[in-house]
Amino acid sequence: MSSPYLESPPLVPGDVVRLIAPSGPTDEDSLQRAVSVLEGWGLNVILGEHIRARHPHVSYLAGTDEQRRADLVEAWCDPTAAAVIALRGGYGAMRLIDGLDFAQLRRHGLRPDGRPKLLTGSSDITALHQAWDHHLGVATLFCPMPGNAPFKDSAVVPAEVASWLFAPWAGRELGFPAAEDDAARRSRTLSVDSAHENRHSASGESQREAAPHTLVPGTATGRLTGGNLSLIAAGMGSPELAGVREARELRGPTIALLEDVDEELYRLDNLLLQLDRGGWFASADAVVLGSWVDCAPITEVEALVLDFLGDRGMPIVSEMGFGHHPDAPSAPLGVEVTLDAQVGERPRLRVRGRDE
Repeated sequence: MSSPYLESPPLVPGDVVRLIAPSGPTDEDSLQRAVSVLEGWGLNVILGEHIRARHPHVSYLAGTDEQRRADLVEAWCDPTAAAVIALRGGYGAMRLIDGLDFAQLRRHGLRPDGRPKLLTGSSDITALHQAWDHHLGVATLFCPMPGNAPFKDSAVVPAEVASWLFAPWAGRELGFPAAEDDAARRSRTLSVDSAHENRHSASGESQREAAPHTLVPGTATGRLTGGNLSLIAAGMGSPELAGVREARELRGPTIALLEDVDEELYRLDNLLLQLDRGGWFASADAVVLGSWVDCAPITEVEALVLDFLGDRGMPIVSEMGFGHHPDAPSAPLGVEVTLDAQVGERPRLRVRGRDE
């Protein structure tokens, strides 16, 4: 899949963006902080009608399915909108998919300048990324969300997200780049320490700065796909993930991104097994592991992944930071990337240009 955002910035100051809550509820401080950030970037922010709603019976949902779905459809179909931005994750986005009219969304998928609109978000928004990829065939941005803690606590997340929104994607390195400046690296280390200073680790393993490294060496080029492991596993058997065994023949190779949060090792085992039995890894030419915050120690997660995939002949890299890391980097899904993973060297994941 090619995208005009390889060569032109997705947004420019003055663009209209729609801010919605398709998953969990928010509080007023988080909402106002998100609006302030987006407006500070020069964007014109329109709030979903039900963005402050709460489900009358279920505390973890931001309004009813009908309310959240209505906000999503209205935002995407707004002829003035350039992007739809998820305020936060949580749970609930997958509940919206079966009621969406994707023919309608395709008819209204272009922004005023004729380029496709952009969907942004991570975590639970993985369900929407999958649906947009399958039904609409557009690139999306897997990135921290403005209503969440990283936009308040991280010294690097707001600028990093802005760099993906206001600059072309081609040629950019993903993850924690090797050329990252010392100030950003120090900030990231401090963010990790702060996020975990009051948390008990059952394993006793100390927290450390994420250090991207290679588990299985090799090189691969393919369309970047994936996101949150739990959400991908929950989507197995759905229309969006039907025919995954044939997907590589139809759409070409893929590089699979995986991350998760708050999952015990046995749960990760079960989720990986579900993907493996469903054929999801059959279409993957490489695997990129992001963050595993408050899961098992990273060494155990890596050993588990290698137990499933280490003999498949595909490159596998770890600790690339995507997901729930306090300073999580962004990742454009649905565009072609190249992974270069060599023994003893920092792995490099780069967005390819249109003509490469």
